[in-house]
Order: sequence, then structure tokens, then C-alpha cells
Amino acid sequence: MTATATEATTATATEAPAKKAPARKAPAAKKPARKATEATKAAPAKKETAQQAGDGQRTQLRTIPTNKIDRDPGQPREHFDEAALRELAKSMEKLGQLQPITVRYIPETKRYTLIMGERRWRSAQIAELPTMKAVVMHGVGEGRETFAMAVAENVGRADMTAVEEAKAFKKLVDADYTVDEVSELVGKSAAYVQWRIDLLRLCPEAQEALVKNQLPVGLAWYVGKLSNQNQVRFLGRWVRGDFKSARDAEAFAQALHDEERRQEDQGSFFVLSEEATAARKDNGQDALPGTLDLPEEERERIVADRSKLVGKIDKLGQAGEILSLLAATDEEELALLLAGTPGGIGGHRLRIKHLQDIATKAMANLRKAEMVAEVRASGLTVNPDAEAAA
Repeated sequence: MTATATEATTATATEAPAKKAPARKAPAAKKPARKATEATKAAPAKKETAQQAGDGQRTQLRTIPTNKIDRDPGQPREHFDEAALRELAKSMEKLGQLQPITVRYIPETKRYTLIMGERRWRSAQIAELPTMKAVVMHGVGEGRETFAMAVAENVGRADMTAVEEAKAFKKLVDADYTVDEVSELVGKSAAYVQWRIDLLRLCPEAQEALVKNQLPVGLAWYVGKLSNQNQVRFLGRWVRGDFKSARDAEAFAQALHDEERRQEDQGSFFVLSEEATAARKDNGQDALPGTLDLPEEERERIVADRSKLVGKIDKLGQAGEILSLLAATDEEELALLLAGTPGGIGGHRLRIKHLQDIATKAMANLRKAEMVAEVRASGLTVNPDAEAAA
């Protein structure tokens, strides 16, 4: 029995593998998986085709080494506030990086180029962070789309200068974006975009003054319409404080531009004199700037019309006395005296309001006239032919 049992046991042991034989067929069951692998191996070829067609772009959120990130040489921002960078660096040391940057992967160098987040990257370097969280874009080359993303992120930041915005907008326009398309990208009006681009007409000295906040951006636009020579001389006057206000300076620049165009139409060009202040004092109120080349009859007409106009202006003193009386009278007394009169108190108030509106327009027109006179009194008209002969 022992032998039989042993034989039975041996027989069972011998037969067991035969019963488990189906389990050995498992590799055969994995053959479909091999087909899937083969299909997967074929996939890169399809991806390459897609990239050639422009469809191979993909995005990943990854943590990448800080020292493998390079600045985009076409970055629209050129100036960064060092104090602000160090302040952000201290925050990153304590709290880490709160917002990922955006980069594009360069397969040839196995490095990354910034698209958005240069301020964070610079601060991370100051904080000596070894890695950074980044949205990595694959299959994206250097082009107008990535530049547009960088512009859209930076425009409107307090530390981006008007000149940087202007250069960025101009670069997009040069890349075949229309002004309207640029305005949609950056969330600004088309007028704003064109206004900024116009600032590129400023001479280097004026652009530097604008970047350093020595020249207001609103005034800079008017200055940019002048010739380079007059821009430099106007800037000297502005820095010296020759103007009572920025609005006076704007009016002067506008008058100077108009005079430049007028002289250009006559075959000459107009240049501000270096002795501008002395010229204004020498001419005084009795001068007739810009009329020395007029016929005698025209000069006589101007003198006569000036006398009439000044006589009428002198009568403004009477209106001033009336307004002073109304301003000084007690409101209860005014109510007693004017209530029930033709038009009532409201009618009188409307008449004063009308005078106020006209006075505002008259003030603006006089400011322009004052600057026109000052421009003509403090400039030189140069005849190109005469200059060449000299």
C-alpha cells in the first residue's frame, strides 16, 4: 500500500503540471498586449507627422531645475525693480513659489525658455531655489504667439514702462497683427495701442526721460510729433521748469508742431532758439511775433484789430464785479431778491453756468494762443538753401 500510495502520489505530482498547463498559456494571452506595445511604438511616428502639421503641441505641469531656465531675449520688459525682486525673493523663501511660470522646452539643448514669469524666475534665483514649478509647453517654437503671451502678461503692470509697451506693441504689429488684434490680446483700446506705438517717434534723450519718469507720458506723445532737434530743446525747457504746468507744456508742443508744419510748407524749417528766455523778455507784450515778414497793410490791420479786442476784454472787469457780488451775497438774501424775477433763481444760475462754460473754452484758447506767441518769439526759421550756401 505504501508503494501504491507512493506511486499514486507520484502519479498525481506528475499529472499536476499537465492540469496546470492552461496557466502556461498565459504568455500567449499577453500577445494582444504586445500588439498594443507595437501600436504604441508606432505612435511616435504619428506624433512626428502631427508636429509637422502643427498639431504636436502639448502642455505639462512639472517641477524643473531653475538653472535650466533661460531668459527669452525677446522679452518685452527690459527694466526690473531690484527692490521689488528682492521683496518677492524673501516671500518665496518663506512660502515657496505660489504661481507656476510658463516655459517652452527646447529639445536641441534640453533646456527651457521663459514665456511668462521672468520676475518670479529672477526672484527664485535670488532666493536660490533649486527648482521651480512650471507649465512646460512642448512643440512650441519661437514665434509671435509666444511673444504675444508674454506681452499680454506684462502689459498693464506698474513696473512696465511706456516705452517697453510701445516696443512690444510695435513688434506684434511687425509680426502681422493689426492694431485691433493687439488691443484684443492685451485688453486695451486700439487708441491706447496706437498711442503707445507713437511714442517710438521720441528721440533717445526723450525716451530716456520718459523711462526715468522725468517726462509725463501724456506730454511725451505731443513731444514725439516734433523734429528731433526741437524735441531735445523742448526737453531742456521742460527740465528747467520754463512751463507753469504740463498743460501749458502740451499747448507749447502743439503750437511748435503747427509752426514746424507751417514753415515746412514754405520750404523752411523751424528750430527753437537756445536763448528762448531772453527772446521772450526782449519781445515783451508789445511784440507782434510772426508778423515781421507781413506787408505793412496787414500789420496795420493787426494793430487795429488788437486795439478793438483788448478794449472788449477790458470790459470783462464789469462781469467780474457782478460775479464777485453774487459770490459775496448771503444765500438767504439772494433768495429774497431774485425769487419771482423773470427766469427765477434757476434762470440766473443757468446764465452764469453758460458764462462759465464759455470762460473755460476761452481759457483753453488763450493758453494755446499764448504758446503760439511764445513759440514764434523764441524760435528761428532756417532756410535750407541759405544754410547750405553758408
